[in-house]
Amino acid sequence: MEPTQQTDNRPGGSELRWRATTVDGVRSRYLVGGTGPSVVLLHGFGLTNRTYRAALEELARRGFRVYAPTMPGFGGTDELPRSKFTIRGYAAWVAAFIRAVDITEPVMLIGHSFGGGVAIMTAYDSPDLVGRLVLVNSVGGSAWVNGRGTLVAMTQRPLWDWGLHLQADVLPAQELTRVLPVILRDGVPAAVSHPRAFWRAAKLVRTADLTRELAEIGRRGLPVTIVWSNDDNVIPAAATHTLRSAHEEFRTITVEGRHCWLLADPTRFGEVISEVLTFSPATGAA
Repeated sequence: MEPTQQTDNRPGGSELRWRATTVDGVRSRYLVGGTGPSVVLLHGFGLTNRTYRAALEELARRGFRVYAPTMPGFGGTDELPRSKFTIRGYAAWVAAFIRAVDITEPVMLIGHSFGGGVAIMTAYDSPDLVGRLVLVNSVGGSAWVNGRGTLVAMTQRPLWDWGLHLQADVLPAQELTRVLPVILRDGVPAAVSHPRAFWRAAKLVRTADLTRELAEIGRRGLPVTIVWSNDDNVIPAAATHTLRSAHEEFRTITVEGRHCWLLADPTRFGEVISEVLTFSPATGAA
């Protein structure tokens, strides 16, 4: 681990620091702050860890030690080698990151959107590292309803359809001032600085079917919570339903908002996630 590069002091008792580490030859800056149980948050497609800074501050204020890496190919982090450019390759990188920053207990792993798919595979391949899995508007479901109203495999959903629905998600006036600036700040530079990685990752988002891995995670007894927002235009209800149906013990929570609801309302995100992370499956209560 390298020395702290920058400290971010904000009102409300949160303190986030920028640090850097090298994981399997890939250098990455990450945000870390707070005290308490360890939480690792994996960002969505085209975004970076700093996109979620307000949400991370909420978790730090609520008694968690939060870590947020910028995954390969985004936010200035070098790309994965071509041979490792798969969801499994990203998951291996995340597992190596967790070890590199010296987290000694199983983490509470949170993945948003593309990060959710990576989180599923990380928990599947490295069960010793993950104590709880939280999927927020996650990719990995296998179903999509096409324009004719037919339920088909998610792999048949064209990239242009993803783009149109992402645009619809960030443009509503009530979310425009919060969500659009971070998309422009983090998503556009990612596409420009690492265009190959950007479009390869887009293909991974489109083709990810992780229901088999998620079902096995459920059989192992890992606590899993699926959080989805009821106006999500990016991850359709049919895809989320396949994730929920992977195992009967999965807890599901539906919130108000669109795909990027946690960026639009980080306080609400903090409330939901802190409740999820203190929920006891054995008693049904926090």
